Order: sequence, then structure tokens, then C-alpha cells
Amino acid sequence: MKLTEYEIKDIIERLQKGENLPEDYKYKLFPVKQKEYELVYGGKMRMEDILANEDGVFPVPLQIEKVFNGNREQWSDGWKNIIAFGDNLQFLKTIYENKDPLIKDKVKGKVKLIYIDPPFGTGDEYEGNRGQKGYSAKSKGAEFVEFIRRRIIVAKEILDDDGVIMVRQGYNFGHYIKIVLDEVFGKSNFINEILVNRGKQRLGGTKKYSTATDTVYFYSKTENYQFYGFKRARYKGEAKGTNMLMKGERNPPERIFLDPEGQKVTLLPPPNTHWKFVQSKIDLMYQKGVIYLAKSQKGLNSGIVKIDKFGKKVPVDFVPSFRFDDDKTIDANWTDISGYDQLTGYPTENSEHLLERIIKTGTREGDIVMDFFGGSGTTAAVAEKLNRKWIICDIGKLAFYTIQKRMLNIEQSKSLENPKQLYGKPAKSFVTVNTGHYDLAKIFDLKQKEYCDFVMNLFEVEPKKKTISGIQIDGERKDGYNVIVWQYWKFKNSSVDEEFLHNLHSHIGNKAGKRVYIIAPASYVDFISDYYEIDKVRYYFLKVPYHIIRELHKVQFKKFRQPQSKSNVNDLEDAIGFHFIRQPEVKSELKEKSGEYHIIISKFLSDFSEEETDREMENFESLAMILIDKDFDGETFDMDAYYFAEDLLPKKKKKSEEEDSTENIKKGLKHLNQLTLPPIPKNECGERLMLIYVDIYGNEFKEEFKLK
Repeated sequence: MKLTEYEIKDIIERLQKGENLPEDYKYKLFPVKQKEYELVYGGKMRMEDILANEDGVFPVPLQIEKVFNGNREQWSDGWKNIIAFGDNLQFLKTIYENKDPLIKDKVKGKVKLIYIDPPFGTGDEYEGNRGQKGYSAKSKGAEFVEFIRRRIIVAKEILDDDGVIMVRQGYNFGHYIKIVLDEVFGKSNFINEILVNRGKQRLGGTKKYSTATDTVYFYSKTENYQFYGFKRARYKGEAKGTNMLMKGERNPPERIFLDPEGQKVTLLPPPNTHWKFVQSKIDLMYQKGVIYLAKSQKGLNSGIVKIDKFGKKVPVDFVPSFRFDDDKTIDANWTDISGYDQLTGYPTENSEHLLERIIKTGTREGDIVMDFFGGSGTTAAVAEKLNRKWIICDIGKLAFYTIQKRMLNIEQSKSLENPKQLYGKPAKSFVTVNTGHYDLAKIFDLKQKEYCDFVMNLFEVEPKKKTISGIQIDGERKDGYNVIVWQYWKFKNSSVDEEFLHNLHSHIGNKAGKRVYIIAPASYVDFISDYYEIDKVRYYFLKVPYHIIRELHKVQFKKFRQPQSKSNVNDLEDAIGFHFIRQPEVKSELKEKSGEYHIIISKFLSDFSEEETDREMENFESLAMILIDKDFDGETFDMDAYYFAEDLLPKKKKKSEEEDSTENIKKGLKHLNQLTLPPIPKNECGERLMLIYVDIYGNEFKEEFKLK
């Protein structure tokens, strides 16, 4: 766009006077080279910079925690499904980098469908089946848009060229996300806007209608994408067929049909109408058996006449009609099914019927399905039932253990084909992995002294060499208790097991105090619990993660937080960098009374200081949640119940919604001397209880109680 002489003169005069130029000149002086339209906001990064990790978020190693159902491997290519705990942007970038051995050349460019249902970024709240708030995303506006955009940019690179993405959003923010999808995938690759039911209607009022639906935005990576139209059985009361009449006259008007006796008859349509199909089509429909004779109804389809053998026109009381297929191809209005479910108790849970449609629309058996806002794990469960491969990621511990439980117990869940029957099959082999933790593989290649120095520094151990009854002690932790660095290079075919600990205890007994720490690689520790007790001496395991990071990060590390209340389950969190798991310190007691088990907790202290202030947090202040397996089998944690820190606070009447805030929860926790879990009936328990205590940074302390 060229400037006029007047505009040039006006600009010069304004500059000479030191005046600001009018906004109108902005695009004349600096023509827009971008697309037709885009969202403009502070903090928006170029796509190239995000993919080049200029945002400070780097790929992180995937540390395998456990392999489930390993003896049930059924994929011929050795594939194992994945549940990942960690920040989804780090996880996506790890896949994009395509170097980690777990996913190398197996995922990038091979995912056929991505479905995500991220928090809506508006502060709106949905209520779950127990009255808990679901979505309450604190990230709003531009911050929320960029949060989602960065993940969508990387996700596109992971899709196969014929892959598709579906993004669920709410009524008053989805239009921004659609523009983001237009920018990233291109307007020409927009396929559908699908309407789905909300979990609970947002009431309207006197000046607005109630909001009943969410939207699923459906995009493809390229113009050559997979699409398999979903068909459903026709509902009871839904039309099974229709007549063959249409408005307007056509020539020739007559068609040959079969009368009620099965004899050929020539029929003329009523005045100002014509038959929908040509004769050859009608003949073919007779061969398929889809034509039937409906009763004429006055004013609707009356007026049909037949031509008898004398050429006379004789009225008939029937109308030729055709049956629809038993199954109906759906359109983009999916409000005939529920949008959310309450199968797992997770606050925001997509329905299996919804995911069945989504997965069948974009994939075939054996294809890879991905959801990096995993939540309750519906995507994984339905993909499993439909014989698809799946990858799930979530930043929440509750989501992680909910998904794990759902997959471990999928055999007892409902069948998709017949909800009155059970699915009846165990899940195929899957792995749980941690992202954002140190990769210590290279550390294990260090010289022995360098390794010892590293791990002792990691766990804040002051080197103090000494021997107790012939056993070498390497140092002391800040609490004054002794530390032993297990020399894995000497015991490559051994592990820290019961035999090792009893042998150690036979030498040092209680001479080393009531607590001894043992630093050892996690893969060499045979215990799922964090300590083993012998004669009132507790041997704690400081497990060293298995990998170390490959690149240095440019910005200060930021740990992602775990929620302390149900209302914050879906808060958006970013993680930058990585950190080692440092278990909290827990002191608890189990009592039995009146057919119930009571667990009293007198101490919960995190080994991390508060990230924002660097102050040490007080007792209970950092507690996020407690997860319980009432019948622990000694191998696999199968969550039966969970309690957020807020649930354990003394009940009081709330004066305002502000009392839900994280600060108020922390304040309430700090004033407690002890916490008591709700009683657990004995008849609900097996021989062992397993509790997982989680702090606000996702660190866990696992405790096992052997019941009488």
C-alpha cells in the first residue's frame, strides 16, 4: 500500500514536531506479511523458535518406571503403550527430538490421531459427581492461548501426514483456539466443528440462554487424511424409512412397482410431485429388499393412482417407501450422546461413547492414538478396547494413578458393544514413565569417587568416612543420620534386598542410630516402599534415577505443582528443566478400632524449600494428596481411594469462594498437629495397605502396612 503525498507530508511534519504517528499509519508503513489473520498478543513466540527450544523447554529423557502385563505382548513390532507422568510440552519435545530409545523411530510422524481436552482457560468451573469443581484453569487470556499453542505446534510435527487432531474447548474461549489451529494447521485443513454435550449445563438467566454444548475442532495435517465416517444404530422411535415422493413434476412421471399382492403395477405420483428415483434405481432397490408399501395418509402421501390394464387411473391406498440402513452415518452434531462420564471419580472425565466416535473417525486397528492431557484416561481405555496403540501424558499424580488403575482393571469395565457385558480382556503390555527427571546413565560411567561425590551432593550428604563394626559409612545427611553409598560396581549381580539388609543389620544393629540411608540405583533396589524396618531401625532407600539430561537449559528450572484440592485438579502448569525425586519425610501410625483401620499422620515435611520464596515449608504445608491401595499385592499399586489435603482439613462453613485458594489451604494445614484419614473398614482391606503421600512438587513417599 503506497503513501499519498499528503500522508508523506503529514508524517514528516509530525516527526519534526516530535509527535506520535496515528495508529492508521502502522500497517501502511509496515505492511503485514503474515497470513490473512492471526492472534496478536504479548509473549507469542515464532513456531521455529518453539521447535528450536528457544522457549527454554528442552526434551527430557523418559525414565521407565515399570512394565505392566509384559508377558501379554501382542503387537508384532514389540510396541508397548505408554503412560507418561510429566509436563506434556517436555514430553512432546522428547518425541519430536526422536532420540530416546523408548520412542526412537516409533512415534514421530506415526501418530494417526491426537485428541486433547485441555482446561478451558476461562476460570469456569464444572461440578463432578461429588460436587467437586473440575476445570478452574488459572492461566487465562493470552497466557492460556500461548500455553496451548506451543503444545499444538509440536504436536503437529508428531502426527503422520495423514493424521488428524481433535481439540475440545468450551463456549467462550474456543474461538481463540480455533484461530490457533487455523494458524498451525492451515484453514484449508479445517474439517469439522463438532458439537458435544457439556458435563453440566451452564445456566443462562433472564438475559441469556443456558449453555449446553462444547465444541470439538477437527483438523488434518494435510489434505490427504484418514476419515472413516462413524455409523450408529438408529434409535427407538427414529424414522426407519421414508416415501419416494418429492415436490415438482418430472417426465416421464410413471414408475413400475409391486402392489400388495406382488404384481407389477404402474403408478403415477400425486399432482405437483414426482418419484425420487429413476426406474433402474427402483429395480435395484427391489433386489436389495429395501422397498416396502406404507399406508396412505390423507394430506400427506395420498393421491397416488395406478394405471390399470384398460388405461384408467385408479386411486390406491398405499405409497411405495424405502427402508433406511440399520445404521445411520452421523453428522457433526453429537449431542445424542453424553460428553462426560463419572466412571472413575476423576473430576473431568470424557465419556467412552464420545471417544469411541473420535477414535473410529480417524483411525483403524493398530494405529497410534495420543492424548497429552490424559486426565481420567478415557482415551487410553477406549483405544485399548478398539485395538489401537496409545500414548497418554499428564502432569498430575492423581491422573497418573487413575489411568494406571483404569488400565490394570479394564477387564472388569463395560464393553463398548454391549454395556451390559464386561470387556473381559486384560490390557496389552504398557509402560509407565517419568519425564523431567535426571538421566544418570552417564553418571554410572564416572569413576567411583566421582560417582560417590555426585550422589552424596545430590542427597545433601556431608562426607564423613568412618566404620561401624567393619561396615564403611560414607557420610551424614543433614538430619545427622548415617549414609551408605551402595557400591553397585562391586555387586553387579546383586541388589539391595532383604538378605542384604539383614546381613547389614547383623553387623551394625542399632549402633548407627534409628535410621540409616542407603543410596543406590533404583534398578538395584528390590523394594517398592521407601524404607525397610528391622528391630525398630529403618533403612531408607535414596534411589538414584537412571538417566542424566543431555542439554543444558537456558532458564531457571521450574517444578510443576500438584493440586491440594479438587478445584485445582486441572490447573495448567508448565515445567522447565528437571529435578530428582526427593521423598518427603512422613511419620504415621495405624490403629485398629471397631472393625476399622485409622491412620494418624503426625509429620509430613518436603525435602524441597518453597520454590517462590526459598523458605523451608512447615509441617503438612506441602502435602498435596494421599493415595490408598487397600489390598496391595506387593507388586503393583492399584489405587482405591484418594484424599486431597483440603479434604483432610477440619470442616468449617465457608464464608466465600476465596477460601478455596491454595494459600488458605496451606494456612489451614500449617496449624495442624496431626492429620487423620477417614476410617477404612477392615472388610474392604486385604493383607496389606499401601499409601502414597504426594507433596506439591510431585515427590512421593510410599508406605506399606501389613495388616493382621
